[in-house]
Amino acid sequence: MSDFNGEFPTVLGPDAKFKGELVFEKGLRILGQFEGQVRSKGTLHVAEGARVVAQIESANVKVDGEVKGNIVCAEKLTLTSTSRIEGDLRTARLEMNDGAQFVGNVIVGQHAADAIARREPSPVGSVRPVDSGSSPSPRTRPAPAPPEPAPVPIPGIGAGR
Repeated sequence: MSDFNGEFPTVLGPDAKFKGELVFEKGLRILGQFEGQVRSKGTLHVAEGARVVAQIESANVKVDGEVKGNIVCAEKLTLTSTSRIEGDLRTARLEMNDGAQFVGNVIVGQHAADAIARREPSPVGSVRPVDSGSSPSPRTRPAPAPPEPAPVPIPGIGAGR
């Protein structure tokens, strides 16, 4: 992905903090912080040092920085060696470089792209917004302990003797 050939006509600068919904047609490079929702037919680039807490839906996504949230990518998702992702991924093609950090579920392949085109809900059972609070997410909490078994009476042994 080139830097200044018009592929990224919109840039959210390194000192910017933005909350809301971003909708764009071509390309967007985030250098600062963003929280909310992103929808695009173009390319989203989360630059190194950028922090994004958002649900992302885009044709192409390249992550060099940090993303907390689910990513739905119709064409290609690239996670570079400096990327940190926490959330579920759904994409037609995935490129993940050595050193990339990823926690979540992933669906890759033409089936994912076809479902994106039809706007079907994700088949990943746990797709949900990622909580940016301090409590552990449901996928990191330990499972509850099973209930204790009921005592089995033994003939000849009882409270009456």
